[in-house]
Amino acid sequence: MTSSSATAPDGFDHVVDVLIVGSGGGGMAAALTAHSSGLDALVVEKSSYFGGSTALSGGGIWVPGAPAQRREGYAPDPEGVVEYLLKITEGLVSEARIRQYVESAPRLLEFLEQQSGWLEFVWKPGYADYYPELPGGSELGSTINVPPIDLRRLGPDEQKLLKPLALAPRGIWLGPKELRTFYRIRQSWAGKGVLLKLVARMVRARVFGERMAAIGQSLAARLRLAMRERGIPLWLDAPMTELLTDPDRAVTGALVQRDGGTLRIGARRGVILASGGFDHDLAWRKEHLPVLDQDWSFGNPAAMGDGIRAGQSLGAASDLLDEAWWFPAIQWPDGRLQFMLNERMMPAQFIVNGDGKRFINEAAPYMDFGHAMIEGQKSGVTHIPCWLITDHRSWNRYVIAGHLPIPKIPGAPVPTGRKMPRAWLESGVVKSATSWDDMAAKIGVPARQLAETAARFNELARKGHDDDFNRGDSVYDNYYGDPTLPNPNLYPLGNPPYYAFRVILGDLGTSGGLRTDEYARVLRPDDTVIHGLYAVGNTAAPVMGRSYAGAGATIGPAMTFGFVAAKHLAGRTLNSPRR
Repeated sequence: MTSSSATAPDGFDHVVDVLIVGSGGGGMAAALTAHSSGLDALVVEKSSYFGGSTALSGGGIWVPGAPAQRREGYAPDPEGVVEYLLKITEGLVSEARIRQYVESAPRLLEFLEQQSGWLEFVWKPGYADYYPELPGGSELGSTINVPPIDLRRLGPDEQKLLKPLALAPRGIWLGPKELRTFYRIRQSWAGKGVLLKLVARMVRARVFGERMAAIGQSLAARLRLAMRERGIPLWLDAPMTELLTDPDRAVTGALVQRDGGTLRIGARRGVILASGGFDHDLAWRKEHLPVLDQDWSFGNPAAMGDGIRAGQSLGAASDLLDEAWWFPAIQWPDGRLQFMLNERMMPAQFIVNGDGKRFINEAAPYMDFGHAMIEGQKSGVTHIPCWLITDHRSWNRYVIAGHLPIPKIPGAPVPTGRKMPRAWLESGVVKSATSWDDMAAKIGVPARQLAETAARFNELARKGHDDDFNRGDSVYDNYYGDPTLPNPNLYPLGNPPYYAFRVILGDLGTSGGLRTDEYARVLRPDDTVIHGLYAVGNTAAPVMGRSYAGAGATIGPAMTFGFVAAKHLAGRTLNSPRR
């Protein structure tokens, strides 16, 4: 990796203060921070599109104590948040990293709001942390969002924003809080009101040409607009292929491919790796987690672990490479993946493994559910896939797999009506049965056990408490439940037909990566620092350990440690030994 010409500026084709690899939330936050600190920053992006996994995400940023919360008169106790994170990470993450996050995340958002009018953040209380019952957890939640934006504001960059894996019809977009209301389309007038809003948005899009986007698309677009205001360069189609070092093993830059050639890019202060995880390198993932045998990741298609490998080639340590941001999902025959979130909180459903038994609180946070699938699979009983079983009453009452429980609307962009779509049944992803024996045969589980599971579930549901797995005890469980019921997450299954949905182990991307300290500096196995090299986001081992504090606990740390890394770089002197 060492090159004699790498120690002199004239050995480079291009020199900047800080080179940032990756254009997701972490990379763009780092670029804005570096620029504001007087540094010359360059962002290089492997793919033809900017935004990374941030652009594909729900756009939430988990920031306890954010300015948007304080404006609403709410300020979680920082020490309580530290206690909460120490508890859920179970000793896997240093207290120094956790404290850095808790202290710096609010400062990040305050900084961004001062940087640009594009960077507007809002907090709408009610989406609880994922473990609100723990000390330091919050029932009001700390998920921060950005408002929707008309993508026409991006101009030519609109076509360069990484698009979601499944595009909604033009004019269809939902804010985070609207989604919860929309799921109650049969339970409340507010839910029906959101449906009317969607119709109005579709009309506006057709009449006025609006191209509104919310959640992750809006966040990535706003960060890009702020970068553009400051003239921070972003190179697309420019993969980093190798890190460059000096004789002291400090990182001095990188090789970057551009326009058919290879450029030597010098970085006076250092390199920040924000290039994501290895979401779609299935061979590498199977090496660390053999039970994973298919690529079911929702992550950025370009995420193949380039930054992690580059760090490892310099002797960097890594951690939690078997982990991901697990998210149970459905996979349709065309390969399309669909989240399974609100369905697991529906009252009249239960999920069974290959033995026909329940194995977890179905409404549990998606990381916990994924871990239960993995551990169950390791036991020799099939848990990947498992089956969510519900009844026809639920089909006509709740939003399930995108189906709206409203009268049939010909030509609607999503399934409607009372009948299960024939294509769903023919796909094998959904099974229909008129008895438990019939259902057991179709999903391949013991008939007697499935009948016993259904009987036990109905008994608990009638009683109103899940004595077996405590479903409904947490405020988090209740979020997408049915508020018209005494226990929003429990109701007996009624008459057939019954339906079973095949649930696979999806993920939002890998979460393991290079080991870093509280300044995002990359570490060797002996905890010495690789000078000049930083890693953030899914390129770094997660500050959340094997857990997930609340919605936005991936983007929050990515952006925060991008901010921290750039601040630390700005504070470094240029008269270090390697210079």
